Amino acid sequence: MGQNTVMATDFHFPGQKSVYKGKVREVYTLENDILVMVATDRLSAFDVVMPKGIPYKGQILNQIATQMMKDTEDIVPNWLMATPDPNVAVGKACEPFKVEMVIRGYLSGHAAREYKAGKRLLCGVPMPEGMKENDKFPEPIITPATKAEKGDHDEDISREAILERSIVSKEDYEVLEKYTRALFQRGTEIAAKRGLILVDTKYEFGKTKDGEIVLIDEIHTPDSSRYFYADGYAELQAKGEPQKQLSKEFVRQWLISNNFQGLEGQVVPEMSDVYIESVSERYIELYESITGKDFEKADVSNIDERIKFNVSEYLNKLS
Repeated sequence: MGQNTVMATDFHFPGQKSVYKGKVREVYTLENDILVMVATDRLSAFDVVMPKGIPYKGQILNQIATQMMKDTEDIVPNWLMATPDPNVAVGKACEPFKVEMVIRGYLSGHAAREYKAGKRLLCGVPMPEGMKENDKFPEPIITPATKAEKGDHDEDISREAILERSIVSKEDYEVLEKYTRALFQRGTEIAAKRGLILVDTKYEFGKTKDGEIVLIDEIHTPDSSRYFYADGYAELQAKGEPQKQLSKEFVRQWLISNNFQGLEGQVVPEMSDVYIESVSERYIELYESITGKDFEKADVSNIDERIKFNVSEYLNKLS
C-alpha cells in the first residue's frame, strides 16, 4: 500500500466471519448480520483494476454514497447504519438481488452505442426513432443487467427474462422498479440544484433477514452514474457536440487514447504521479459538484491504523 492510498486491507474485526474483495470495495461480514464496507482507492476501468491507487478516491465515493443515502432514506430504505470512518460504511447484511437496476434518462454510453448499431430495443424496452446521442428519452427507461460473476462483464437482461428465469420474483421486481424510479427522480432533483443533469445510474438492492428490500452499495457516485453539466447542454446538443461529463469517463477516454480497453494482450499504460494527482483532483471536483460541499481531506498519514481504530470504537459501542 502506498503511504497515502488504500490499495488493499487485511483487518480482523471482533466477530468477523468472512471477507469479500470486490474491484473497489472490501466487505467484512461480522456476527449479528453486520457488514463493514471499506472503500479503497483502487481505480477500475474496463473491468480491470489499475496498478496505482487514486488519493482520496475511496473517501470521496464513500462520502457521496453516504450523503445520497441520507437524502433518499425517506423514500427508499437502505442498508446503512453508520460511517465511522471517511472510507468506511457499516450496515445490515443482506442477500443481494442478482440484478443491477440500471436507469437511463438520456441516450448515452452503452445505450447510445447500441442505438448507433441500429438497435431500437434495449433490455426489451423500445427506444424512439430519430434520436441523437445524449438526447433525453421521453421517459426514463429501466435497462437491468445481470450481476457478473468475478471477471465477467455484466449482461443486459429484460424484465421478462428476469421473471421467466425466476432471478427475482414478480412481487419483488415490482418493488425494485418502483424504488429505482423514485430514486432516479430524487437524484435528478438533487443534481438539478447543483447545476447538473443525472444522465443514467445503477442501483443495487438486497433483502434483509426480516424480508425488507433495501438499497445497498453506492448511489449517485461518479463511478456508478453519469452526470452532464446543465449549463450549455442544449447548445452542445444543437451543435451535435459532445457533452461535458462528470463521471469517470475521463479515465476511460485517457486509457483508450493510450490503446487500452481491457482487451486480451493489451497492457495498462503507465500512470505517472502527475497523472494520478490530476485524477485525484478531478474526483475532488466531482465530489464538490455533486454534494455542493467543500471536500475535507482525511488524515492519510496511517490510513490502516485510522480505519482500524474508528471501526473498533464504533463496534465497541454497539456491543
